[in-house]
Amino acid sequence: MVSGLYVGLMSGTSLDGVDGVLADFAGPPDIPPRVLGHAHAPFDDALRATLLRLNRSGPDELHTAALAANALMRHYARVVAELVRTAGTAPGRVRALGAHGQTVRHRPLEFDGTGYTLQLMNGALLAELSGIDVVCDFRSRDVAAGGQGAPLVPALHAALFGRAGIAGAVLNLGGIANLTLLHADGRVQGFDTGPANALLDLWCRRHRGLPFDADGRLAASGRVDEALLARMLAEPYFDRAPPKSTGRDLFDADWLDRHLRGVRGALPPEDVQATLAELTARSVAAALLRCAPRTTQLLVCGGGAANADLMRRLRARLPTIGVEDTGTRGVPPQQVEALAFAWLAHAYVERRAGNVASVTGARGPRILGALYPAG
Repeated sequence: MVSGLYVGLMSGTSLDGVDGVLADFAGPPDIPPRVLGHAHAPFDDALRATLLRLNRSGPDELHTAALAANALMRHYARVVAELVRTAGTAPGRVRALGAHGQTVRHRPLEFDGTGYTLQLMNGALLAELSGIDVVCDFRSRDVAAGGQGAPLVPALHAALFGRAGIAGAVLNLGGIANLTLLHADGRVQGFDTGPANALLDLWCRRHRGLPFDADGRLAASGRVDEALLARMLAEPYFDRAPPKSTGRDLFDADWLDRHLRGVRGALPPEDVQATLAELTARSVAAALLRCAPRTTQLLVCGGGAANADLMRRLRARLPTIGVEDTGTRGVPPQQVEALAFAWLAHAYVERRAGNVASVTGARGPRILGALYPAG
């Protein structure tokens, strides 16, 4: 009997580490997968700094990127080992694992009309370390077909959370915020709305030496500076029509510092943090109300779902929409994206399309990924 077990691995733009899930896809096609286990491995400071540095041009990039990819695979392999150990199974019983890799550049449709998206990955090494077939490089085929290559999670969001006749939405608050719109008539849309944890974490590290603002306490202690917020909201990306996607190529330290230089006087760190949190809440709310005004429920996943201040700001900006985290629907917020890459690996093995062309703008459905068989 062919195994229905798949592993999904995700390391996102927040650069907090690797999340992995072990999921069972053995049920009928219309039944969502069942998560059997979740594991997390944080990045050490050296790897995190290297990955952040690779988001921009620098000396000896190819050498640095190759070694960073190898180090990343060792983090991935530790997560895989923990998943199979705690599940009491063996690597040979897992049909395949889907691994996102670490995005260091994302420039679809630019330069030559095709552009590129680049995730640090060494599928061959991960197959050797894990003893499991590895499916990776999910975004590039969609880009080759004229798409953004992102976001790729809406297909899973629709399978997990879509309800006939109900207009809902799913918000992933990772380094970048992205929305999936689940229309009442069954249509699915999705796009990146703008920054989330990438800038919030950056500022918290810079001024508090902490990896993130736990519960949004720093932001909650500050006041929104409306002049700074207005400058940031004038960023043209926010007004672009989807399909669209973004990342640290745009919303990085230089972007933030450029806007801070335009504000008269120095702001207290807590006021900047509050303003960044409000930037995420307002940009998400504006995008949702503009593109799906009939939405009645917003489900939130990703690390930002644990940020009480940010969730409060979202509820304040969306008073007629029920805002909850995905745990209320049976999938903890930190597991959703990793589960999406298990879903994509399963789609590859089943020779099914993994993209949603109405989301990415690709010319049509495409089977996503490349396979690195186990030994």
